[in-house]
Amino acid sequence: MCSSGLADVRRYGCRMARATVLLRATPPFRLDLTAWALRRREKNAVDRWDDGHYYGRVIVVDGDLVQLTVTQDTAGVEPTLVVTVESTTRISARLRKEAGLLVRRMLGLAVDLQPFYKLARDNAAIGPLVERFAGVRPPRFPAVFEGLVNSIACQQVSLDLGIVLLNRLSERFGAQFVRRRTVLYAFPTPADLANVPEESIRELGFSRQKARAIQDLSTHVADGSVNLTSPEGMTNREAIAYLSRIRGIGRWSAEYVLLRGLGRLDTFPGDDIGAQNNLQRLFHLADKPAYDHIRQLTSPWHPYEGVVYFHLLLDKLRANGFI
Repeated sequence: MCSSGLADVRRYGCRMARATVLLRATPPFRLDLTAWALRRREKNAVDRWDDGHYYGRVIVVDGDLVQLTVTQDTAGVEPTLVVTVESTTRISARLRKEAGLLVRRMLGLAVDLQPFYKLARDNAAIGPLVERFAGVRPPRFPAVFEGLVNSIACQQVSLDLGIVLLNRLSERFGAQFVRRRTVLYAFPTPADLANVPEESIRELGFSRQKARAIQDLSTHVADGSVNLTSPEGMTNREAIAYLSRIRGIGRWSAEYVLLRGLGRLDTFPGDDIGAQNNLQRLFHLADKPAYDHIRQLTSPWHPYEGVVYFHLLLDKLRANGFI
């Protein structure tokens, strides 16, 4: 008989309970572009774009391990997302509600981009870019903790390698969800990593400094000595100062988490090498722009600098043939 505990889900492919949640999005909206802005690379094993038409992810909601799949119904005038929730436990009304709220936040459904589109129409630099990717929404990680671990993994390495390291971390320490004989992995929670020896993280390819930072962060979030809900109520400056007190978090990591973890759309991570390259290409610059120059270049887009960041990412993915 199949039990409902997380430990059992890690081991067995149990019979699934299934429920559906419908979410509305104001037009324009494109699930494919938003999912790509979230996942960044084709090899991302946590945020999946499966079969070329639906977004999938395993998450933990109120202690229950669930598989989410999201498709877009384009038949009507108003974009509709169909969220399928699968679990080995009974799917309560509360779980359905929490799953729907999480998807809304992750896919930026509550963000009104009409003022941004109006701004872009009058801006020669980004107007064609925004028209090309109309419908993308600014995505967010489901938790600030995941944003911080992502930032640590991707420091001073290529994004491709960073994603590989994050996949390994999830496959080693994340909860497992068996679906149609396929094992899917959730991103590890602080509790999953708090008691993991630093050396076990290093074995995955992380440097000693990164392994120590991830283990230290996980321990302090799990025991409550670091509260990652606190930055929600802070200004950008205050949140950067707060996050920068965490081991391994510098200016780039803090700004990255502000945008991707906290949804601060007026943040453009100025130390991001990929973003620097994208701006160099956009403005036909001889050299990559420095941090202060990036502030100057992006100021006409305020308060939507971060939205342009995602458009530039998609443009690079398009140039490389992924979308």
